[in-house]
Amino acid sequence: MRKAFVLVAITSIAIIGLLMYVNIKFTFLLLIFIPLLLMGFYDMFQSKKSIRRNFPLLGRMRYLLEGVGPEMRQYFVETDLEGKPFNRLQRSLVYQRSKKENDTMPFGTQLNVYDEGYEWINHSIRAISFSNVNDNPRVRIGSSQCEQPYDASLFNISAMSFGSLSKNAIIALNEGAKMGKFYHNTGEGGLSPYHLQGGDVVWNIGTGYFSCRDEEGRFSYPKFVERATLDNVKMIEIKFSQGAKPGHGGILPKEKVTDEIAAIRLVSKGHDIVSPPTHSAFSTPLELMDFITLLRKGSGGKPIGMKICIGNKSEFLSICKAMVATKTYLDFITVDGGEGGTGAAPQEYSDHVGMPLREALAFVYDALNGFGIKDQIKIICSGKIITGFDIIKNLSIGADLCNSARGMMFALGCIQALECHANTCPTGVATQDPTLMKGLVPEQKSIRVARFQKETVKSAMDLMASAGILHPDEVDRTVVSTRIDRTHVKTFYEIYPKLEKGCLLNEGTVPLDFLYFWRKAAAEKF
Repeated sequence: MRKAFVLVAITSIAIIGLLMYVNIKFTFLLLIFIPLLLMGFYDMFQSKKSIRRNFPLLGRMRYLLEGVGPEMRQYFVETDLEGKPFNRLQRSLVYQRSKKENDTMPFGTQLNVYDEGYEWINHSIRAISFSNVNDNPRVRIGSSQCEQPYDASLFNISAMSFGSLSKNAIIALNEGAKMGKFYHNTGEGGLSPYHLQGGDVVWNIGTGYFSCRDEEGRFSYPKFVERATLDNVKMIEIKFSQGAKPGHGGILPKEKVTDEIAAIRLVSKGHDIVSPPTHSAFSTPLELMDFITLLRKGSGGKPIGMKICIGNKSEFLSICKAMVATKTYLDFITVDGGEGGTGAAPQEYSDHVGMPLREALAFVYDALNGFGIKDQIKIICSGKIITGFDIIKNLSIGADLCNSARGMMFALGCIQALECHANTCPTGVATQDPTLMKGLVPEQKSIRVARFQKETVKSAMDLMASAGILHPDEVDRTVVSTRIDRTHVKTFYEIYPKLEKGCLLNEGTVPLDFLYFWRKAAAEKF
């Protein structure tokens, strides 16, 4: 191949020289051939790329095709059910609902109902008329220690930071939340002006303590009070971990760190912003209870919760033991599944760290019920929730309400280009590039966010009505069935038998499946 390239190069140069010599006006060929020849000679003598060294110029085609491979697969190769993490049918449903287009489908399901893992709702002969159903039910969040409980929607915007998302995306999300009367979680990147467009806000405080930190990166109580008492801030969420990279800490590549983002987060720029993997404001479950008390006081009695992707079961049981011992309760716990998304995470963390949502939800609900404190605490869940059925499925296992991040991004116009980490998002959602960001018009996209949320909640309530259920509180583990294999089916009630209330308070009544972790758990240490 190298010899062939040299031969072609010599011949091309000879032909161009001949044409110029005979005064034929083909000098424009210089603009085409000479750059290509120079590139080819460079490829022959460079040492970093073997393919280009062995196949000068032609080898570059391999990298070009590799670069457009994801787009080629998405538009020309994938079937409606093959795309990952969300297939075309799922994405299309969000687009249709956000635009208020026809979201019905013809000719029956494309799913194989005999595949292992297929799930469905057990409808009722005594179904309820849709006209008798509340399309916008509220869930009250606030323990007996909460002075300002919050009535949340069934479906809300999950944690996404300004920095990871553009300011236009954040504005559109917040204005959409205001229109639809649901909440907008800030993500751990701090409380920005774009979160304060009038929508209800859940301020997520991670290990970096962005927007409430001192110069050394430690938690600053005065800065917390200054922001936590704002009217738009309805709840405070202490982030332990997220599903996409639990035990790692957040990552914002330096390419996305602008002067504005650095000022909002109270950090310096010019480098990747990586949150520590653990909190410095507390180190034991008992110290966590003190921190919860401090935040509740500083916020004026607003609901205080935590976000966690379950890892070591004993550590979560330690938190439960500390709540029982001190009689200090979280108001809510957000459970993030290992299938959750993020703007940037190492592949091993996304693929192989963190308990999937279904098992995590069942565990958290059973643990809280087993310690007799579930009545004090609401469970919020997140992790690939974009349809009414996704909501019902998670309510059935133990959630009280749900969050969605990527579903809301689709409503903004996200096309799943998978460039969130590169600052090159073509739709202006996950970028800080002004030339890309301007393509996202908040005034238009906020309407789509509100529509998507409204239509998804309506879908969930219609499904409940078909099952003979009026309110989300009535959904239990008998409502959804799943196929174990081609000939066996079980409800969630059979797969995840509920623990008796209070059975984890004394060792003598602890179920065998919990006993090892229960003994390992202690309020004095994680």
